Amino acid sequence: MRTQHFLTLLDFSPETLTALIERAIELKQLKLAGQLSTPLQGKVLGMIFEKASTRTRLSFEIGMVQLGGHAIFLSPQDTQIGRGEPIDDTARVLSRMVDAIMIRTFEHEKAEVLAEYSRVPVINGLTDLYHPCQLLADMQTYIEHRGSIVGKTVAWIGDGNNMCNSYINAAKQFDFNLNIACPEGYEPPERVMQTACSRVQIIRDPLTAAKNADLVVTDVWASMGKEREQQARLAAFKGYQINRNIMAAADPKALFMHCLPAHRGEEVSTEVIDGPQSVVWDEAENRLHAQKALLEFLLLSEETYH
Repeated sequence: MRTQHFLTLLDFSPETLTALIERAIELKQLKLAGQLSTPLQGKVLGMIFEKASTRTRLSFEIGMVQLGGHAIFLSPQDTQIGRGEPIDDTARVLSRMVDAIMIRTFEHEKAEVLAEYSRVPVINGLTDLYHPCQLLADMQTYIEHRGSIVGKTVAWIGDGNNMCNSYINAAKQFDFNLNIACPEGYEPPERVMQTACSRVQIIRDPLTAAKNADLVVTDVWASMGKEREQQARLAAFKGYQINRNIMAAADPKALFMHCLPAHRGEEVSTEVIDGPQSVVWDEAENRLHAQKALLEFLLLSEETYH
């Protein structure tokens, strides 16, 4: 039987993704009621971090604890990865000891190689190309506040980065329309666009992209690894800030999301991120619940979700 991995949203069917969100909402309600189930007793998640993290580490580590399991933090400084051990060798060794592996790294190819040689499920905690776990949390947050996202319009305003790429995948899997507003030269890769071409369009003007949108989303203009481009990006993205005018163009009930950390005064104004339409704190919390549902699915029988 082929090992199930979660490297992009396209690895799961739309039906499975919907079931995961439903389970995440249920797990959140159970936690609020003080009813924690511990189905992952004796299970261990190995967490490889080559990029800094707050929400990813907290949510996976706490999630495993709440589910009755354990998580081990592995950094390049503390392992042979940092001394040049091939990622396939790491996969072979690690997957003989742990029950699942989460990797947060730069090159998406590294996650793919890890999955190819691993005996256990591999989860993409973030690569330069995709951030699927964040999209599980985003979809959960939208559904909790507004119900189904099917047929809705999402405006992505900013860099065509890993978050944008995962929103493109989400447009296909969750059946919504996606308007992407970005400067020339900062578009998402064409091969990613092609995965949901009928649901995605690039609109240069952010006000036009946001018109009547049900959800407005952004991210930092210079992602991790792009810090040297900070000044050039500040100039290129001038006019792409999500502010009062952008939100006024969207539907009156539109929500605002940001995966965090945010640079107030750059990609988003303080009045928006701290305003009544912002759900960024629910979004951040939902990383925990969505990933608990994901961990359950990957480590327990898939029959639970069908």
